[in-house]
Amino acid sequence: MKTARPGAWGVMLAACLALSLAACGQKAGSEKPPEAGDTAVARVDSDVVWASDVKREAIAQGLIGEGEPLDISSDLFRRVMEEVVDQRLLAAEAVRQKLDKNPVAQQRLEAARQRILADMVVEGVVEKKVTENAIRGLYQEQLRLSRQSEELKARQIVVATQAQAEEIKKLLAAGASFEAMAMERSTDAATRFGGGDFGGYFTLDVMPEGYVAALKDAKTGDLIGPFAVEGGWALVRVEDKRQEAAITLEAARPQIVRFLTYDEVRELLENLRAKAKIESLLGKPQDVPGAPREPASAPPAAAPAPAPAVVPTAPAGKAAPAPTAPAKK
Repeated sequence: MKTARPGAWGVMLAACLALSLAACGQKAGSEKPPEAGDTAVARVDSDVVWASDVKREAIAQGLIGEGEPLDISSDLFRRVMEEVVDQRLLAAEAVRQKLDKNPVAQQRLEAARQRILADMVVEGVVEKKVTENAIRGLYQEQLRLSRQSEELKARQIVVATQAQAEEIKKLLAAGASFEAMAMERSTDAATRFGGGDFGGYFTLDVMPEGYVAALKDAKTGDLIGPFAVEGGWALVRVEDKRQEAAITLEAARPQIVRFLTYDEVRELLENLRAKAKIESLLGKPQDVPGAPREPASAPPAAAPAPAPAVVPTAPAGKAAPAPTAPAKK
């Protein structure tokens, strides 16, 4: 039998015990699937191991992502299933030794229980609020707010001096091949062996300042330069211009889902905190010698909105960040 990763036993044992002692009233050995369509994949004494148990463990270990499928016939499923079986055996042994009665164990079990319940609240929020309509609505809103830039496709020749660049420019005007001249004369190793090609479409906001100033008004077919760049003088031939393509819904979906999840849970936490009586029992922070200090004129820091550990970090405002287009080819 394969065993779980070294160092993971404590976490797995605590999670297993928490589930076995407080799992929504389900008794060990129950033949009723915990989820619709679930499949029994193993049995440890009278305790049934379900496919959902194995998948949940694979997600916890980071072997698959949330929502990804896990084929029960795969080697990965079988390996994780063996680890779940080991967890059940160790958990049963811990109960036999009455370790679950230990005050430290009970504290850790309660912490695990609270974390699981918090996760389930977040899952419920996602299911109810992070809908396809909400995702598409935010995507369309961001498309309206975003501004597409122009993209250029171009080639360059970089040489050491302005005089060399002027000489090459005359040869190009006389009919010399730009690609051949780039391979023979250019000193820019990144573009030289591609005939000076920058490697696809690009926007000027990712280019050094010298290129921005020289190419901002360039048109398709223009030969620009020579102009000073880092490492010498450049000649650039603009081969095409087009409007930057907007990011697709599928490419933006993970970012949108993270934001919507964060925003809904943040609002829920604000409401819960407003209703609860929360008192910090910590004293004032002690001065640490040598620690940096804010100047006396610094404005007081605003208390940040709480972000639960179960939710990926996202911007704290109500407006989602504008989608960013992927690298062009």
